[in-house]
Amino acid sequence: MTISTFDPPVSPEPGIPRPEHPRPQFVREHWVNLNGQWDFEIDRSDSGIDRGLVSRPLAGTITVPFAPESELSGVGETDFLEAVWYRRVITVPAEWDGLRSVLHFGAVDYDATVWANGVEVARHRGGFTPFSADLSSVVGPGEEVEITVRARDLHREVQARGKQATWFANTHCHYTRTTGIWQTVWLEGVPPVAVERLQITPSVASRTLTVLVPLSRNLADGVLRVRVSDPDGRLVAEESVRTGFDLAPSAVVSIAEEDVRLWDVGDPQLYGVEVAVLAEADGAELDRVRSYAALRSVSIDGTSFRLNGRRVFQRLVLDQGYWPESLMTAPSDQALIEDIELSMAAGFNGARLHQKVFEERFLFHADLRGYLVWGEFGDWGVSGQGPVGHNQKPNASFVAQWIEAVRRDVNHPSIVGWCPLNETHQVLHDRITVLDDVTQAMFWATIMADPTRPVIDASGYSHRVRETDVYDSHSYEQDPEAFRAEQAGLAHGDPHVNRYHGGEIALPHARPEYSVPYAGQPFFISEYGGIWWNKEEAARADAESAGQDQADSWGYGDRVRSEEDFYDRFEGLTNVLLDDPNMFGYCYTQLTDVFQEKNGIYGFDRSRKFDVERLRRVQQRAAAYELRED
Repeated sequence: MTISTFDPPVSPEPGIPRPEHPRPQFVREHWVNLNGQWDFEIDRSDSGIDRGLVSRPLAGTITVPFAPESELSGVGETDFLEAVWYRRVITVPAEWDGLRSVLHFGAVDYDATVWANGVEVARHRGGFTPFSADLSSVVGPGEEVEITVRARDLHREVQARGKQATWFANTHCHYTRTTGIWQTVWLEGVPPVAVERLQITPSVASRTLTVLVPLSRNLADGVLRVRVSDPDGRLVAEESVRTGFDLAPSAVVSIAEEDVRLWDVGDPQLYGVEVAVLAEADGAELDRVRSYAALRSVSIDGTSFRLNGRRVFQRLVLDQGYWPESLMTAPSDQALIEDIELSMAAGFNGARLHQKVFEERFLFHADLRGYLVWGEFGDWGVSGQGPVGHNQKPNASFVAQWIEAVRRDVNHPSIVGWCPLNETHQVLHDRITVLDDVTQAMFWATIMADPTRPVIDASGYSHRVRETDVYDSHSYEQDPEAFRAEQAGLAHGDPHVNRYHGGEIALPHARPEYSVPYAGQPFFISEYGGIWWNKEEAARADAESAGQDQADSWGYGDRVRSEEDFYDRFEGLTNVLLDDPNMFGYCYTQLTDVFQEKNGIYGFDRSRKFDVERLRRVQQRAAAYELRED
């Protein structure tokens, strides 16, 4: 298997930022990357419609796909941006005769409206997920079309914003905002009868790939053909079915036993998948999509979380996916690769992709490297909406946006679990709340969209779904012995859970618990560590002072006094979790420093802070969970 086997070619246009195909699991022949210079204007009061910005020239320019708050955008405006406008004239390739021109946006933060030649062609809510606009009713092959985009990003509204600060300055664990277009924009030539998406479900037990293929419209006299090639590129299986019977035709492709190659940690065996829609009468090809898949299973057996039927201890790192010069957008495709490689070099075998739906190409590179991933949503942005017990009020759009993310990413074998919410913190009482409703809805919607992976209802704090597949907690206890005592209850079915520590609760029938009781699910500590260390700052600090200014520099607990102290604390905390036979994994906070957070394994610029080989040795010893014989 080679990476080039699955990676589509980059855009041939010279000088385009992020020229690579943004969707490597769903590739057609005809596409044009639209990144680069667009006209741009900030609309601070969101009055652009009234002021004619739909049609009049915009005042400046920006480099797409970088957000205007970022350095690489060429704008670098970090104040609140209530709305921003983009415009660009594009030409549909003349050779796309007979094809529909579909405009794709990887992600636009937060509410987007798109016009083509002044005609509204799309609206979308959600800053993390893709959407498209069919331009075929507005423009034909060889013609020009003017694309105008408005993005609204209101900082005082309830919305899923992840770690983006709702006050002006960066502080605590909130960072510079991302507004507008922040992932690749591209145009695709799509046939009239087309594959809408793929959902590929592997079964290790039956050695099959079930390929579900919704079509753009019913094709009564058609054939769906699926071809599968092994990691060496050799055709190993083919299946064809008629398309006229089912709303979404599907093909079950069997892999011969001698051709079975399982995707595993550090051993990323991938199969090439080609899906074609054919006319039944003469076999003419109506559409063809190139993808890839893997045979890989995830299962739960009592308290065990298993990969391909065996225990694999998950040595995860918290990855927030920010860069100094480009914020939530990776400055290059290579930067995505390097973050995975930096993580693996330090001994981690996967990551929680934290408070953000990452660019799909990150998952592509994780697939290619056997790197485990927990898919997460950027759900922060709903706190402070009422008194204790009613303080968090996510709305229906959270469910819609999250399921868009699951639909986009469901085929990536690197994803081994879903985490729709993180650190929801609302005490229990005798009323069912909006948080309860939305948590349950996101949990059930995830299971319906993908029954093949476990779902954790919320990472840390407010577990509100009794049947959650996985249970966890977060702990930033910095003393290894106190940490060991804190975690000892798991052996007796009484694990550490996060509780409310805010004092007396003036709410009838309330109690300081955030979560329903633990019910014997697989358990892990999905955040720990966060050890505060920056060598230059420590050298300047008062040796007697342990205080921290969370707008300037911070980590969890007291700052370690030397690099050796860091190694001692890291090893002591990590050993507690490696020594616990009932713990299926952990997630260390975090991969890199991010702005004022100085608790990363690497610097914000990805420079080395520590002897990563030493950290690797700590993590790579066998975990007690892996040595269990039951």
